[in-house]
Amino acid sequence: MGKKILLDKINIPGIKTYEVYRENGGYKSVEKALTMQPDDITEEVKTSGLRGRGGAGFPVGMKWSFIDKKSGKPRHLVCNADESEPGTFKDRYLMEFIPHLLIEGMITSSFALGCNLSYIYIRGEYMWVFKILEKAIKEAYAAGWLGKNIKGSGYDLDLYVHVGAGAYICGEETALIESLEGKRGNPRIKPPFPAISGLWANPTVVNNVESIAAVPWIVLNGGAEYAKIGLERSTGTKLISASGHIKNPGVYEIEMGITVEEFMNSDEYCGGMIDDRPLKALVPGGSSVPILPAHLIYKTAAGTDRLMTYESLSDGGFATGSMLGSGGFIVYNDTTCIVRNTWNFSRFYHHESCGQCTPCREGTGWLEKILWRIENGQGREEDIDLLWNIQSKIEGNTICPLGDAASWPVAAAIRHFREEFEYHVRFPEKIKDRNHFVNEPFEKVRHLIGKQTV
Repeated sequence: MGKKILLDKINIPGIKTYEVYRENGGYKSVEKALTMQPDDITEEVKTSGLRGRGGAGFPVGMKWSFIDKKSGKPRHLVCNADESEPGTFKDRYLMEFIPHLLIEGMITSSFALGCNLSYIYIRGEYMWVFKILEKAIKEAYAAGWLGKNIKGSGYDLDLYVHVGAGAYICGEETALIESLEGKRGNPRIKPPFPAISGLWANPTVVNNVESIAAVPWIVLNGGAEYAKIGLERSTGTKLISASGHIKNPGVYEIEMGITVEEFMNSDEYCGGMIDDRPLKALVPGGSSVPILPAHLIYKTAAGTDRLMTYESLSDGGFATGSMLGSGGFIVYNDTTCIVRNTWNFSRFYHHESCGQCTPCREGTGWLEKILWRIENGQGREEDIDLLWNIQSKIEGNTICPLGDAASWPVAAAIRHFREEFEYHVRFPEKIKDRNHFVNEPFEKVRHLIGKQTV
């Protein structure tokens, strides 16, 4: 069993209450941080190698070091608790069952950054979690961990939870800031970056829930100890939201560096494929990352073991690899229709596009319509190349990464499962039944494509 940092105490009865959390070592990192120099805390986070757990994987300590401390403007820490990536639910798990861990992390991180006003921006669908956080924050205020002159240190911090309206785009940090300011959640053009001009044009750091929740352990135990966990540049532990055709779906904390095969098949984690059906595909990091076919899941194209790290999952680039992303680990067996799955993802991204950039606003709609046409037996042979062409025109041509997120799943699906698209086009009568691959998995009908002339 791997080391637990975030979930170590989550099953203690009553841990979501202040009393029980405090009895089990809660807020000790704040006590230690208040005796340290703020810059020394940042250095510990740098030493730890902690990378942003929201999806991008950018080093947290380095991001902190960019914040403008010379302008004299107020600084802010904003926790991104929007968690809108399909297939991802680990931040919700943390906030729901051990909310004081996030609050402790917010206090310690805010002190390191010199922030006196910080926010947790939570997605609108998490209203029950919002109420849990509100209660925990009130407990923290009552115990003297928030407010004026925290524990006699002279440090002041106010912390608020702000509820969004359920827009995926507000998971992008500048769109989140716009929403927090009361505006429409449109991403901003960068530069300037939030570290220079963020919330109300003040220096701002935006970090994910899981990233901030890891800070208390790092402060208490040292960045060097955290860096010993994991592998190379993928240090520490990572929360994985596992779902799909597996026996044990749920949230797991892993030490970075275990093999994908171990995570997928061991009883400690996913427990193997449900009904013991063959593994067909994997989305390792949430819906926006490229899908991997079965032969590239356990092994890289070079033949090495595929590991649960940023580097190993991206080995081979998008031609043969994917991304760790947000850790939304979605597993598919042989009954899955890749075309329908891709259409479903595209439908989501079309709906969630803010409409600011023409390639994304128009292109996501085209992707959805063409994929619907193919999935519903109305596809044409040229539609497959048309999809490829459209996604290539979206990728890299938008203000924020939503355009990339919409493009990558389509490109990977065509790259690795083109024959399924061809099958849909050439045998429309066979795929009109929604359960076409449940009744007759693609491997049993693949031979028909070679016999069909176009």
